[in-house]
Amino acid sequence: MTRTPKSLRLQLGLFGRTNVGKSSFLNMVAGQDVAITSSIPGTTTDVVEKVMELIPVGPVVFLDTGGVDDTSVLAEKRIQKTARVMDRADIVLLVVEPNIWTTYEDKIVTEATRLNLPVLMIVNKIDATTPEDIFLKSLLAKTAWVMTCSSIDPLGRDRYGRVFKQLLLDIFPKGAHALPELVGDLMPEKGLVVLVTPIDLEAPKGRIKTLQVQTIRDALDHQAASLVVKESEYRDMLGNLRRNPDLVVCDSTVVGQVAADTPADVLCTTFSVLFARYKGDLNALTRGLLAVKTLRPGDKVLIAESCSHHPIDDDIGRKKIPRWLSEWVGGELDVTVSSGRDFPRDLSSFKVIIHCGACMLTRQEMSNRIQKGEAAGVAVTNYGLCIALLQGVVERALQPFPEALSIYQGGVRGRAAEVCHAD
Repeated sequence: MTRTPKSLRLQLGLFGRTNVGKSSFLNMVAGQDVAITSSIPGTTTDVVEKVMELIPVGPVVFLDTGGVDDTSVLAEKRIQKTARVMDRADIVLLVVEPNIWTTYEDKIVTEATRLNLPVLMIVNKIDATTPEDIFLKSLLAKTAWVMTCSSIDPLGRDRYGRVFKQLLLDIFPKGAHALPELVGDLMPEKGLVVLVTPIDLEAPKGRIKTLQVQTIRDALDHQAASLVVKESEYRDMLGNLRRNPDLVVCDSTVVGQVAADTPADVLCTTFSVLFARYKGDLNALTRGLLAVKTLRPGDKVLIAESCSHHPIDDDIGRKKIPRWLSEWVGGELDVTVSSGRDFPRDLSSFKVIIHCGACMLTRQEMSNRIQKGEAAGVAVTNYGLCIALLQGVVERALQPFPEALSIYQGGVRGRAAEVCHAD
Protein backbone atom coordinates (compact mmCIF):
# COMPACT_ATOMS: atom_id res chain seq x y z
CA MET A 1 0.00 0.00 0.00
CA THR A 2 2.89 2.39 0.58
CA ARG A 3 3.61 2.17 -3.16
CA THR A 4 0.04 2.83 -4.31
CA PRO A 5 0.08 5.82 -6.70
CA LYS A 6 -1.31 9.01 -5.18
CA SER A 7 -3.98 9.25 -7.87
CA LEU A 8 -5.44 5.89 -6.74
CA ARG A 9 -5.60 6.74 -3.03
CA LEU A 10 -8.52 8.10 -1.05
CA GLN A 11 -8.03 11.88 -1.06
CA LEU A 12 -8.79 13.59 2.26
CA GLY A 13 -8.97 17.38 2.01
CA LEU A 14 -8.23 19.05 5.36
CA PHE A 15 -9.86 22.49 5.64
CA GLY A 16 -10.43 25.09 8.32
CA ARG A 17 -9.76 28.60 9.51
CA THR A 18 -6.23 29.68 10.30
CA ASN A 19 -4.85 28.10 13.48
CA VAL A 20 -7.80 25.85 14.32
CA GLY A 21 -5.38 22.93 14.60
CA LYS A 22 -5.56 21.25 11.18
CA SER A 23 -1.87 20.35 11.15
CA SER A 24 -1.97 19.18 14.76
CA PHE A 25 -4.91 16.94 13.92
CA LEU A 26 -2.98 15.51 10.97
CA ASN A 27 0.02 14.81 13.19
CA MET A 28 -2.24 13.09 15.72
CA VAL A 29 -3.79 10.80 13.10
CA ALA A 30 -0.43 10.03 11.49
CA GLY A 31 1.19 9.36 14.84
CA GLN A 32 4.16 11.52 13.85
CA ASP A 33 5.05 15.12 13.05
CA VAL A 34 4.21 15.38 9.35
CA ALA A 35 3.12 19.04 9.41
CA ILE A 36 4.61 22.16 10.97
CA THR A 37 2.54 23.43 13.86
CA SER A 38 2.62 26.80 15.57
CA SER A 39 0.38 29.19 17.47
CA ILE A 40 1.25 31.82 14.84
CA PRO A 41 -1.65 32.08 12.32
CA GLY A 42 -0.85 31.08 8.76
CA THR A 43 1.98 28.64 9.50
CA THR A 44 0.76 26.26 6.78
CA THR A 45 1.52 28.34 3.70
CA ASP A 46 0.86 25.77 0.99
CA VAL A 47 -0.93 22.48 0.47
CA VAL A 48 0.97 19.77 2.34
CA GLU A 49 0.47 16.24 1.03
CA LYS A 50 0.92 13.31 3.37
CA VAL A 51 0.75 9.85 1.81
CA MET A 52 0.14 7.05 4.28
CA GLU A 53 -1.57 3.73 4.93
CA LEU A 54 -4.45 4.29 7.33
CA ILE A 55 -5.37 0.86 8.67
CA PRO A 56 -8.08 -0.40 8.18
CA VAL A 57 -9.18 2.34 5.73
CA GLY A 58 -6.36 1.74 3.26
CA PRO A 59 -4.00 3.98 1.27
CA VAL A 60 -4.87 7.65 1.62
CA VAL A 61 -3.51 11.12 0.87
CA PHE A 62 -4.10 13.93 3.37
CA LEU A 63 -4.22 17.36 1.69
CA ASP A 64 -3.48 19.83 4.48
CA THR A 65 -4.44 23.32 3.28
CA GLY A 66 -3.59 26.82 4.40
CA GLY A 67 -6.21 28.64 6.44
CA VAL A 68 -9.17 29.70 4.31
CA ASP A 69 -9.33 33.05 6.11
CA ASP A 70 -5.67 33.87 5.42
CA THR A 71 -5.06 37.64 5.20
CA SER A 72 -1.33 37.64 4.45
CA VAL A 73 0.35 39.02 1.33
CA LEU A 74 0.15 35.63 -0.39
CA ALA A 75 -3.45 35.09 0.71
CA GLU A 76 -5.06 35.12 -2.74
CA LYS A 77 -2.70 32.56 -4.28
CA ARG A 78 -2.87 30.43 -1.15
CA ILE A 79 -6.68 30.44 -1.14
CA GLN A 80 -6.72 29.53 -4.85
CA LYS A 81 -4.57 26.48 -4.10
CA THR A 82 -6.88 25.59 -1.24
CA ALA A 83 -9.86 25.79 -3.59
CA ARG A 84 -8.14 23.42 -6.04
CA VAL A 85 -7.88 20.83 -3.26
CA MET A 86 -11.68 20.68 -3.24
CA ASP A 87 -11.51 19.46 -6.84
CA ARG A 88 -9.26 16.58 -5.77
CA ALA A 89 -10.89 15.61 -2.48
CA ASP A 90 -13.06 12.54 -2.02
CA ILE A 91 -13.94 13.63 1.53
CA VAL A 92 -13.83 17.12 3.06
CA LEU A 93 -12.44 17.19 6.61
CA LEU A 94 -13.50 20.49 8.14
CA VAL A 95 -11.75 21.33 11.41
CA VAL A 96 -13.56 23.83 13.65
CA GLU A 97 -13.20 25.19 17.16
CA PRO A 98 -15.89 24.57 19.79
CA ASN A 99 -18.87 26.93 19.55
CA ILE A 100 -17.40 28.97 16.67
CA TRP A 101 -18.97 29.02 13.21
CA THR A 102 -18.22 31.75 10.68
CA THR A 103 -18.76 32.58 7.02
CA TYR A 104 -15.54 30.69 6.24
CA GLU A 105 -16.99 27.38 7.39
CA ASP A 106 -20.16 28.21 5.47
CA LYS A 107 -18.14 28.65 2.29
CA ILE A 108 -16.46 25.26 2.65
CA VAL A 109 -19.73 23.44 3.34
CA THR A 110 -21.50 25.23 0.48
CA GLU A 111 -18.76 24.32 -2.00
CA ALA A 112 -18.62 20.72 -0.78
CA THR A 113 -22.39 20.45 -1.16
CA ARG A 114 -22.18 21.87 -4.68
CA LEU A 115 -19.61 19.22 -5.58
CA ASN A 116 -21.58 16.51 -3.79
CA LEU A 117 -18.69 15.78 -1.43
CA PRO A 118 -19.23 14.27 2.03
CA VAL A 119 -18.14 16.50 4.93
CA LEU A 120 -16.68 15.17 8.18
CA MET A 121 -16.74 17.86 10.90
CA ILE A 122 -13.89 17.69 13.40
CA VAL A 123 -14.44 19.80 16.52
CA ASN A 124 -10.89 20.28 17.79
CA LYS A 125 -9.46 21.86 20.97
CA ILE A 126 -12.06 20.39 23.33
CA ASP A 127 -9.33 20.42 25.99
CA ALA A 128 -9.64 24.22 26.03
CA THR A 129 -13.39 24.68 25.47
CA THR A 130 -16.30 22.29 25.89
CA PRO A 131 -18.58 22.28 22.83
CA GLU A 132 -22.17 23.16 23.65
CA ASP A 133 -24.98 20.75 22.75
CA ILE A 134 -26.69 23.36 20.59
CA PHE A 135 -23.47 23.82 18.62
CA LEU A 136 -23.06 20.08 18.00
CA LYS A 137 -26.70 19.81 16.92
CA SER A 138 -26.16 22.63 14.44
CA LEU A 139 -23.26 20.69 12.94
CA LEU A 140 -25.33 17.53 12.67
CA ALA A 141 -27.91 19.54 10.74
CA LYS A 142 -25.21 20.19 8.12
CA THR A 143 -23.65 16.72 7.95
CA ALA A 144 -24.14 13.23 9.35
CA TRP A 145 -20.49 12.90 10.41
CA VAL A 146 -19.20 14.84 13.41
CA MET A 147 -16.44 14.02 15.92
CA THR A 148 -14.86 15.88 18.82
CA CYS A 149 -11.21 15.65 19.81
CA SER A 150 -8.16 17.27 21.31
CA SER A 151 -5.25 16.84 18.92
CA ILE A 152 -2.74 17.71 21.67
CA ASP A 153 -4.05 15.16 24.21
CA PRO A 154 -1.55 12.25 24.16
CA LEU A 155 -3.85 10.02 26.26
CA GLY A 156 -6.75 10.36 23.81
CA ARG A 157 -4.74 9.98 20.59
CA ASP A 158 -5.53 6.30 19.99
CA ARG A 159 -9.22 6.72 20.86
CA TYR A 160 -9.66 9.76 18.62
CA GLY A 161 -7.81 7.97 15.83
CA ARG A 162 -10.14 4.95 16.03
CA VAL A 163 -13.22 7.19 15.93
CA PHE A 164 -11.84 9.08 12.93
CA LYS A 165 -11.06 5.92 10.95
CA GLN A 166 -14.47 4.41 11.72
CA LEU A 167 -16.16 7.57 10.44
CA LEU A 168 -14.14 7.34 7.22
CA LEU A 169 -15.33 3.75 6.81
CA ASP A 170 -18.90 4.87 7.47
CA ILE A 171 -18.57 7.42 4.66
CA PHE A 172 -16.65 5.13 2.29
CA PRO A 173 -17.15 1.46 3.22
CA LYS A 174 -14.38 -0.86 2.07
CA GLY A 175 -14.55 -1.22 -1.71
CA ALA A 176 -16.82 1.81 -2.18
CA HIS A 177 -13.88 3.89 -3.40
CA ALA A 178 -12.79 1.26 -5.92
CA LEU A 179 -12.29 2.48 -9.46
CA PRO A 180 -13.91 0.80 -12.48
CA GLU A 181 -12.03 -2.06 -14.05
CA LEU A 182 -9.60 -1.34 -16.86
CA VAL A 183 -9.74 -4.54 -18.92
CA GLY A 184 -10.99 -7.24 -16.54
CA ASP A 185 -14.63 -6.89 -17.57
CA LEU A 186 -13.82 -6.81 -21.29
CA MET A 187 -12.47 -10.37 -21.45
CA PRO A 188 -13.60 -13.86 -20.48
CA GLU A 189 -12.02 -15.59 -17.51
CA LYS A 190 -8.38 -16.51 -18.23
CA GLY A 191 -8.52 -14.36 -21.34
CA LEU A 192 -5.63 -12.87 -23.30
CA VAL A 193 -5.01 -9.17 -23.89
CA VAL A 194 -2.28 -7.92 -26.21
CA LEU A 195 -0.81 -4.57 -25.20
CA VAL A 196 0.89 -2.72 -28.04
CA THR A 197 3.25 -0.29 -26.32
CA PRO A 198 5.61 1.89 -28.35
CA ILE A 199 8.65 3.01 -26.41
CA ASP A 200 8.90 6.78 -26.83
CA LEU A 201 11.34 9.36 -25.52
CA GLU A 202 8.95 10.44 -22.73
CA ALA A 203 9.15 7.00 -21.06
CA PRO A 204 12.15 6.94 -18.66
CA LYS A 205 14.76 4.30 -19.42
CA GLY A 206 13.83 0.96 -17.89
CA ARG A 207 10.16 1.90 -17.45
CA ILE A 208 6.91 2.03 -19.37
CA LYS A 209 4.06 4.48 -18.91
CA THR A 210 1.83 4.42 -15.84
CA LEU A 211 -1.34 3.59 -17.76
CA GLN A 212 0.37 0.60 -19.38
CA VAL A 213 1.61 -0.70 -16.03
CA GLN A 214 -1.84 -0.34 -14.46
CA THR A 215 -3.45 -2.20 -17.39
CA ILE A 216 -1.06 -5.11 -16.92
CA ARG A 217 -1.86 -5.21 -13.20
CA ASP A 218 -5.62 -5.13 -13.85
CA ALA A 219 -5.28 -8.07 -16.25
CA LEU A 220 -3.34 -10.04 -13.65
CA ASP A 221 -5.92 -9.20 -10.97
CA HIS A 222 -8.58 -10.80 -13.22
CA GLN A 223 -6.58 -13.98 -13.89
CA ALA A 224 -5.96 -12.91 -17.48
CA ALA A 225 -2.73 -13.11 -19.43
CA SER A 226 -1.17 -10.05 -21.03
CA LEU A 227 1.24 -10.06 -23.95
CA VAL A 228 3.27 -6.87 -24.34
CA VAL A 229 4.75 -6.05 -27.73
CA LYS A 230 5.93 -3.04 -29.71
CA GLU A 231 3.98 -1.97 -32.79
CA SER A 232 6.78 -3.07 -35.12
CA GLU A 233 6.47 -6.68 -33.93
CA TYR A 234 2.70 -6.78 -33.44
CA ARG A 235 1.66 -8.34 -36.76
CA ASP A 236 4.29 -11.10 -36.56
CA MET A 237 3.33 -11.80 -32.94
CA LEU A 238 -0.32 -12.26 -33.91
CA GLY A 239 0.75 -14.80 -36.50
CA ASN A 240 2.62 -16.77 -33.84
CA LEU A 241 -0.38 -17.06 -31.51
CA ARG A 242 -2.37 -20.31 -31.50
CA ARG A 243 -5.60 -18.32 -31.17
CA ASN A 244 -6.72 -14.72 -31.51
CA PRO A 245 -6.50 -12.56 -28.39
CA ASP A 246 -9.71 -11.48 -26.65
CA LEU A 247 -8.67 -7.83 -26.60
CA VAL A 248 -6.00 -5.61 -28.10
CA VAL A 249 -5.02 -2.33 -26.45
CA CYS A 250 -2.58 0.04 -28.11
CA ASP A 251 -1.04 3.46 -27.71
CA SER A 252 -3.15 6.14 -29.38
CA THR A 253 -0.31 7.17 -31.68
CA VAL A 254 -0.40 3.81 -33.50
CA VAL A 255 -4.16 3.09 -33.36
CA GLY A 256 -4.63 3.35 -37.14
CA GLN A 257 -1.90 0.80 -37.85
CA VAL A 258 -2.91 -1.57 -35.05
CA ALA A 259 -6.61 -1.44 -35.97
CA ALA A 260 -5.73 -2.37 -39.55
CA ASP A 261 -3.59 -5.31 -38.38
CA THR A 262 -6.15 -6.64 -35.88
CA PRO A 263 -8.76 -9.21 -37.04
CA ALA A 264 -12.23 -7.64 -37.33
CA ASP A 265 -13.73 -9.97 -34.72
CA VAL A 266 -11.18 -8.99 -32.06
CA LEU A 267 -11.99 -6.06 -29.76
CA CYS A 268 -9.47 -3.26 -30.18
CA THR A 269 -9.08 0.03 -28.30
CA THR A 270 -6.42 2.34 -26.83
CA PHE A 271 -4.97 2.92 -23.38
CA SER A 272 -6.30 6.47 -23.40
CA VAL A 273 -9.85 5.32 -24.17
CA LEU A 274 -9.59 2.79 -21.34
CA PHE A 275 -8.59 5.63 -19.01
CA ALA A 276 -11.45 7.79 -20.27
CA ARG A 277 -13.70 5.26 -18.55
CA TYR A 278 -11.36 4.49 -15.64
CA LYS A 279 -10.66 8.05 -14.55
CA GLY A 280 -13.61 9.98 -15.96
CA ASP A 281 -16.87 9.45 -17.83
CA LEU A 282 -16.45 7.72 -21.19
CA ASN A 283 -20.00 8.50 -22.27
CA ALA A 284 -19.62 12.21 -21.52
CA LEU A 285 -16.23 12.33 -23.26
CA THR A 286 -17.73 10.56 -26.28
CA ARG A 287 -20.46 13.19 -26.48
CA GLY A 288 -17.74 15.82 -26.31
CA LEU A 289 -15.95 14.15 -29.22
CA LEU A 290 -18.81 15.08 -31.53
CA ALA A 291 -17.86 18.75 -31.12
CA VAL A 292 -14.44 18.05 -32.66
CA LYS A 293 -16.26 17.35 -35.91
CA THR A 294 -17.61 20.93 -35.88
CA LEU A 295 -14.26 22.70 -35.39
CA ARG A 296 -13.37 25.46 -37.84
CA PRO A 297 -10.09 27.35 -38.44
CA GLY A 298 -9.49 29.90 -35.71
CA ASP A 299 -11.54 28.10 -33.04
CA LYS A 300 -9.99 28.00 -29.56
CA VAL A 301 -8.98 24.55 -28.31
CA LEU A 302 -7.59 23.66 -24.89
CA ILE A 303 -5.14 20.74 -24.70
CA ALA A 304 -5.15 19.66 -21.03
CA GLU A 305 -2.33 17.49 -19.68
CA SER A 306 -2.53 16.05 -16.19
CA CYS A 307 1.21 15.69 -15.72
CA SER A 308 4.05 18.18 -15.94
CA HIS A 309 6.76 16.75 -18.17
CA HIS A 310 9.51 18.12 -20.35
CA PRO A 311 7.94 18.06 -23.83
CA ILE A 312 9.82 16.33 -26.63
CA ASP A 313 10.13 17.77 -30.14
CA ASP A 314 7.04 15.94 -31.41
CA ASP A 315 5.06 15.87 -28.17
CA ILE A 316 1.66 14.18 -28.50
CA GLY A 317 -0.36 16.91 -26.78
CA ARG A 318 1.61 20.01 -27.74
CA LYS A 319 2.60 19.11 -31.30
CA LYS A 320 0.90 16.08 -32.84
CA ILE A 321 -2.74 16.61 -31.83
CA PRO A 322 -2.73 20.35 -32.77
CA ARG A 323 -1.09 19.49 -36.11
CA TRP A 324 -3.54 16.69 -36.86
CA LEU A 325 -6.48 18.88 -35.87
CA SER A 326 -5.32 21.69 -38.14
CA GLU A 327 -5.05 19.25 -41.03
CA TRP A 328 -8.53 17.95 -40.15
CA VAL A 329 -10.21 21.37 -40.19
CA GLY A 330 -8.14 22.76 -43.06
CA GLY A 331 -6.56 25.65 -41.19
CA GLU A 332 -4.81 26.76 -38.01
CA LEU A 333 -6.57 26.56 -34.65
CA ASP A 334 -5.97 28.75 -31.60
CA VAL A 335 -4.49 26.15 -29.23
CA THR A 336 -3.76 26.65 -25.52
CA VAL A 337 -1.95 23.99 -23.46
CA SER A 338 -2.36 23.54 -19.70
CA SER A 339 -0.35 21.05 -17.67
CA GLY A 340 -0.46 19.49 -14.23
CA ARG A 341 -3.11 21.07 -12.02
CA ASP A 342 -3.00 24.45 -13.77
CA PHE A 343 -6.44 23.95 -15.32
CA PRO A 344 -7.88 27.32 -16.47
CA ARG A 345 -10.55 28.81 -14.24
CA ASP A 346 -12.35 30.47 -17.16
CA LEU A 347 -13.21 27.95 -19.89
CA SER A 348 -15.89 29.91 -21.70
CA SER A 349 -13.72 30.98 -24.65
CA PHE A 350 -12.86 27.44 -25.75
CA LYS A 351 -14.79 25.46 -28.34
CA VAL A 352 -13.40 22.09 -27.24
CA ILE A 353 -11.24 20.75 -24.41
CA ILE A 354 -9.12 17.72 -25.33
CA HIS A 355 -7.83 16.04 -22.18
CA CYS A 356 -5.13 13.43 -21.71
CA GLY A 357 -5.83 10.04 -20.14
CA ALA A 358 -5.63 11.63 -16.64
CA CYS A 359 -3.45 8.86 -15.21
CA MET A 360 -1.98 11.41 -12.75
CA LEU A 361 -5.37 12.76 -11.61
CA THR A 362 -7.95 11.26 -9.28
CA ARG A 363 -11.27 10.17 -10.74
CA GLN A 364 -12.94 12.92 -8.70
CA GLU A 365 -10.63 15.56 -10.15
CA MET A 366 -11.19 14.42 -13.73
CA SER A 367 -14.95 14.28 -13.22
CA ASN A 368 -14.86 17.85 -11.87
CA ARG A 369 -13.00 19.01 -14.97
CA ILE A 370 -15.65 17.45 -17.21
CA GLN A 371 -18.40 19.10 -15.16
CA LYS A 372 -16.66 22.49 -15.30
CA GLY A 373 -16.43 22.24 -19.07
CA GLU A 374 -20.07 21.29 -19.42
CA ALA A 375 -21.12 24.09 -17.05
CA ALA A 376 -19.25 26.56 -19.28
CA GLY A 377 -20.92 25.12 -22.38
CA VAL A 378 -17.63 23.65 -23.62
CA ALA A 379 -17.31 20.11 -24.98
CA VAL A 380 -14.72 17.91 -23.25
CA THR A 381 -13.17 14.86 -24.88
CA ASN A 382 -10.05 12.73 -24.56
CA TYR A 383 -6.72 12.31 -26.39
CA GLY A 384 -7.46 8.71 -27.35
CA LEU A 385 -10.97 9.42 -28.62
CA CYS A 386 -9.81 12.45 -30.59
CA ILE A 387 -6.88 10.61 -32.21
CA ALA A 388 -9.08 7.64 -33.08
CA LEU A 389 -11.49 10.05 -34.78
CA LEU A 390 -8.70 11.74 -36.73
CA GLN A 391 -7.32 8.33 -37.75
CA GLY A 392 -10.76 7.18 -38.91
CA VAL A 393 -11.06 4.31 -36.42
CA VAL A 394 -13.14 5.81 -33.59
CA GLU A 395 -15.96 3.26 -33.95
CA ARG A 396 -13.41 0.46 -33.74
CA ALA A 397 -11.86 2.00 -30.61
CA LEU A 398 -15.33 2.23 -29.01
CA GLN A 399 -16.35 -1.31 -29.99
CA PRO A 400 -15.64 -2.73 -26.48
CA PHE A 401 -18.01 -0.11 -25.01
CA PRO A 402 -21.47 -0.52 -26.62
CA GLU A 403 -23.13 2.37 -24.77
CA ALA A 404 -20.45 4.88 -25.76
CA LEU A 405 -20.45 3.54 -29.32
CA SER A 406 -24.21 4.03 -29.49
CA ILE A 407 -23.82 7.62 -28.26
CA TYR A 408 -21.27 8.36 -30.95
CA GLN A 409 -23.24 6.71 -33.76
CA GLY A 410 -26.44 8.40 -32.63
CA GLY A 411 -24.70 11.77 -32.60
CA VAL A 412 -23.29 11.23 -36.07
CA ARG A 413 -26.72 10.24 -37.42
CA GLY A 414 -28.28 13.26 -35.71
CA ARG A 415 -25.81 15.66 -37.29
CA ALA A 416 -26.28 14.05 -40.69
CA ALA A 417 -30.05 14.48 -40.35
CA GLU A 418 -29.55 18.16 -39.44
CA VAL A 419 -27.44 18.70 -42.57
CA CYS A 420 -30.03 16.97 -44.80
CA HIS A 421 -32.82 19.03 -43.26
CA ALA A 422 -30.84 22.24 -43.79
CA ASP A 423 -30.25 21.32 -47.45
